[in-house]
Amino acid sequence: MSSKRKITVAYGDGIGPEIMKATLRILEAAGAQLEYDVIEIGEQVYLKGISSGMEPKAFDSLRETKVFLKSPITTPQGGGFKSLNVTTRKSFGLFANVRPCKAYSPFVKTHFPKTDMVIIRENEEDLYAGIEHRQTEEVYQTLKLISQPGSEKIIRYAFEYAKKYNRKKVTCMTKDNIMKLSDGLFHKIFDQIAKEYPEIETDHKIIDIGSALIAERPEIFDVIVTLNLYGDIISDIAAQVTGSVGLGGSANVGAEVAMFEAIHGSAPDIAGMDMANPSGLLNGAISMLVHIGQPEVAEKVANAWMKTLEDGIHTGDIYQEGISKEKAGTQSFADAVIARLGQIPSNMAPVSFDKSDNSPINIQLKPVTKAKKELVGVDVFIDWDEAGRNPDVIGEGLRKADANGLKLHLITNRGVKVYPDGQPETFCTDHWRCRFKTADQSTISHEDVLELLRQIKELGFDFIKTEHLYTFDGERGYSLAQGE
Repeated sequence: MSSKRKITVAYGDGIGPEIMKATLRILEAAGAQLEYDVIEIGEQVYLKGISSGMEPKAFDSLRETKVFLKSPITTPQGGGFKSLNVTTRKSFGLFANVRPCKAYSPFVKTHFPKTDMVIIRENEEDLYAGIEHRQTEEVYQTLKLISQPGSEKIIRYAFEYAKKYNRKKVTCMTKDNIMKLSDGLFHKIFDQIAKEYPEIETDHKIIDIGSALIAERPEIFDVIVTLNLYGDIISDIAAQVTGSVGLGGSANVGAEVAMFEAIHGSAPDIAGMDMANPSGLLNGAISMLVHIGQPEVAEKVANAWMKTLEDGIHTGDIYQEGISKEKAGTQSFADAVIARLGQIPSNMAPVSFDKSDNSPINIQLKPVTKAKKELVGVDVFIDWDEAGRNPDVIGEGLRKADANGLKLHLITNRGVKVYPDGQPETFCTDHWRCRFKTADQSTISHEDVLELLRQIKELGFDFIKTEHLYTFDGERGYSLAQGE
């Protein structure tokens, strides 16, 4: 390799500087062709009043290098500070979070020595869009946003990843038995894309039983693809099942920029003590080397690291009496890995990366045919705390509204139908969803909605939000209320 690849490096907070120093020493000793643009992120930047934790010049560095090797950071306590990871992922379109979770038994203690899975998590949308509102005295709302292109991108990435790394099976995890539209979209797209990869086995698990199976029988999984929140949760479960969250590395990949890191935090309680395990960041860096087209170096580092584990050189977090031979500090562990560069493990399978194709996974979305969209009703959300919250009172009041045939159809409270013909035992908050439709289910106009809201205001009700009810090519684009 004749020229060095420039990458952006952040030493972070807490144990971050120690594990970054150890990691870079290993990479340099292994012959990685790198040069560094070092940026400051995290606690000190937050305390300067920069809510994102990154100064503008840090974003400029990422635009230039397109590769970010990042140590953990500390986010100050208190409100007003944004997640640096979420900011970076969204700003640069890092739609895929890739977390390999592999057991290194018996050198790292685990009850599941055959575990070798990769969790591929959608990274940009879902509840992590962070769109929240307080709507009434009692009710708060978070919007869960799932898009067709966002789902297609991550699912295609999962299948392409499986293909590139000779994985045999891809499992989709959702909660589409409850969230039939949002999670249902993700599952539907998974089934469609799976047909394009007949050589790869596929299945689907509801996220609750899927999570339980990761904890009980993780060896049955290969590649898992899922939505943002679910992926965040199960990737930590899987990392712990393999023996230690401290070993886990993570890649956040977009069309142009990619970020590589450890999955653990900054651990300020042991900062500066030369105790931290650099393995998580090192494993993130190994993924980075493959991403930038240096698989030979990645292979050398990965095998030397496993050989170090086999030889019983362990940091305190994974030290085991009878298995470990030496309790190493952060830098002495790095020294041990460096001393074993060029060696391969004898008890664990050596790592081998495909050197014939060094290009990153590139995802091309298929064009979408637009559906015919028609407005057929509106849900009006109302803040109402009168008459003992009797649904019949609010219902009879709203029945007086009539905007060109757009009239009250039903009312729900926390998703349960309470008018007409609700159950007296149903507990009601001060937050009411009032669905308005025409008697013949015909289309309506925005003017009809505006007139309806005017009438609701004149009737003395406080409307706080609306959701339009649409059909797409005649197919309902909204959930039915219970009993509708």
